Amino acid sequence: MTSNANSTYSINQIGWNNLFQQQLTLDDLEHNQMARVSEHHRSGYTLLSEQGAINLAIHKALPSMTVGDWVVLDAQGQFIRLLERQSLFSRKAAGEKVAEQLIAANVTTVFIVCSLNDDFNLNRIERYLAIAHDADVEPVVVLTKADLCSDAEEKRASVQALDPMLFIETLDARDANQCHQLSSWCKSGKTVAFMGSSGVGKSTLVNGLLGEDTQLTGAIREDDSKGRHTTTSRSLHILQTGGVLIDTPGMREIQIHDCADGVEQTFGDVQATIERCRFSDCKHQNEPGCAVIRALESGELDPRRVNNYQKLMREQAWNGASLAEQRSKSKQFTKFARSVQNENRSRKKEFN
Repeated sequence: MTSNANSTYSINQIGWNNLFQQQLTLDDLEHNQMARVSEHHRSGYTLLSEQGAINLAIHKALPSMTVGDWVVLDAQGQFIRLLERQSLFSRKAAGEKVAEQLIAANVTTVFIVCSLNDDFNLNRIERYLAIAHDADVEPVVVLTKADLCSDAEEKRASVQALDPMLFIETLDARDANQCHQLSSWCKSGKTVAFMGSSGVGKSTLVNGLLGEDTQLTGAIREDDSKGRHTTTSRSLHILQTGGVLIDTPGMREIQIHDCADGVEQTFGDVQATIERCRFSDCKHQNEPGCAVIRALESGELDPRRVNNYQKLMREQAWNGASLAEQRSKSKQFTKFARSVQNENRSRKKEFN
């Protein structure tokens, strides 16, 4: 079922668990209410609580929040504080802008959806896996549109080769019975999210799990097998299995930042080989004693994986440094503005 403004839910129905319960004070339990962000709009947030839906306008006093966040409100519905997150997905904002964009919070399992047609891309799956691992969220790869390719089993095997322990589900998103293969991850107290490019079947999967056509769906383009955007905003839905689902728009561009741990975990074979290199600052090009070069020559490592590892490491380092520099400049400007304000106040007092 889909959350709406006229519905009320217990906090357990919208994903409450012990991690959040432990953050509450006695005053919270006696006088305040807990609510979860279900929608994020340009002007504000929609929250779900046991008292019903609450609209919270965005203003500078609020912290940055996203769908899935838990907050404490007073009896009048005024914001008090944001609860510590269990997990957080974010990315570098699309385009040239140097900024962090929050995607979803407090997710326990992420379904990485990839179609088996011409849009199949191992590099992109590894990118999503790095983000999931860095957020300490369990990833499940969901392969769709097997009917549009003749080598589905080979592609599934290539995904499994990324990690023998990785959960993989192959299904037809249009078949509601097959969609229920994902139900074991959607129990009470759990929050799942779908991530993947546009047109891979995310919205169809959401509709299948919800048992209703909540999200619009669209056909793929015939010229390049790529999908059209059908989901345009993040939203939170209540599942009949007891869990909560966060849907996200398709993202053709998802740049990572501050994600070194996630990349290292995703590329465990590459990282383990790097640690055997003779020099700790080895560039893996022509250095003597380079374990990576030996592994590539012997066929122990896949050149594609090594190249993608190096690409993601460079990207996360560059974007992380850019965001850190922006935060530093913002702090410096804030300090400067405050000093100017204090100086102006001092001058006014002198004249008075």
